[in-house]
Amino acid sequence: MKIIMWKLLRAALLCYFFGISVLVSQYDHEFEVQYQNGFENEIKEEEEEATPTPCESPELGRWDKLFAMLENSQMKENMLLQYVDDILKVEVQSLRTEMLQFVANFAGTCTNAVDSAKTRIISQLDRKLMEITDRIKGTDNTCQSENEERLEQLLASGQDIINKLSKIENAWQNTAEANGSDSEVKLQDGSVCMGLEKVIDSLTSNLQQTQKKIELTQMWASQRFLPAGCEMALLFPMRSKKIFASVSPVAAMTLNAFTACIWAKVTEALNKTVLFSYGTKRNPYEIQLSLRQQSVILTVGSEEHSVVAENAVSAGQWAHICGTWNSEEGKSSVWVNGELMTTALGVAESHTIPDGGILQLGQEKNGCCVGGGFDENLAFSGKLTGFNLWNRTLNGTQIIYLATSEDSCDVRGNVIGWGVTEIIPQGGAQYIH
Repeated sequence: MKIIMWKLLRAALLCYFFGISVLVSQYDHEFEVQYQNGFENEIKEEEEEATPTPCESPELGRWDKLFAMLENSQMKENMLLQYVDDILKVEVQSLRTEMLQFVANFAGTCTNAVDSAKTRIISQLDRKLMEITDRIKGTDNTCQSENEERLEQLLASGQDIINKLSKIENAWQNTAEANGSDSEVKLQDGSVCMGLEKVIDSLTSNLQQTQKKIELTQMWASQRFLPAGCEMALLFPMRSKKIFASVSPVAAMTLNAFTACIWAKVTEALNKTVLFSYGTKRNPYEIQLSLRQQSVILTVGSEEHSVVAENAVSAGQWAHICGTWNSEEGKSSVWVNGELMTTALGVAESHTIPDGGILQLGQEKNGCCVGGGFDENLAFSGKLTGFNLWNRTLNGTQIIYLATSEDSCDVRGNVIGWGVTEIIPQGGAQYIH
């Protein structure tokens, strides 16, 4: 724009000086001769002449011709300047119209893209930060300062990204408003959208780094903390035939239906790792919930009556596991983290689970007495909490609530209730907070 205006002005000045040079050259010779003869410039008394007729005009003198020349030159200069000014006005107005049309065509697209990206990024940050905050709520005093420092770092990183997005939005709105005023619209790097795209790419990179920090914090929190609402857990430090926990039910174990739920974080699951088992002298497999690598297995009545949920758990991660069964249809289901993983019919149909057996956590009872008949290859290593047993099948809504609510450990079964039923750790198992 500035280059066009400079070329037009330069052309106008050249035309102006060219016109002056032509006019001066016309009168230069005559004026020079007359000026050299100084005596001719003196005022002479001339004889009175007859007054010219009204229709005739007197002959112009030398000075009159010079003034006429200057007036003519000034008039041409004004006309030339007016012409140049008109050209500049038309060109500027045309360029301004094109620029406003360009901004009008692309302003909505860029604004919508920025708003959409900002909303999506802020939503993701809020959701991730809320999850981290929820996980950190139940920490003890010894870890409080460390947790607060990590949370402050995440919040600061998220706020920095939000501030950058706000600046982009404000800058774009100010540019859009300036289009309607007399201020000049400046498009850098080709277009506003290209500039915004670069900034959004930078913010995306920052967001990815923040997401990695959040994932690391989540992993760290899942390794260190208990599930929400649970204040204590049983720690099984290693696989051993001597490490388990004995359970004394508060009601009779004669069952035609049941729901058993437990929070588990296994250190490593082998081909068979027992979470809990209930059995009698005649049948050690009346109820058994076990792991096989990443699968969950619910057994009722015998090892032939089992349902398997494949790829349901991961080592080192807390998982809420529930198994349900009823005798009438033999319907058996496995739920993991509030999600129904598998259902089968005809599992130990018409069977009744008898009372008088032995129930333990972290081992399979396959002997006549306490501590006998255990196999360390079947032992559980890791943490268990929130173990409850009901003499009925819970519906899906109730199981989802147990897996997702912040007070899941406060909901207790009527046969075994976590926190009220006597559960005694043996051989190195211990309660942790």
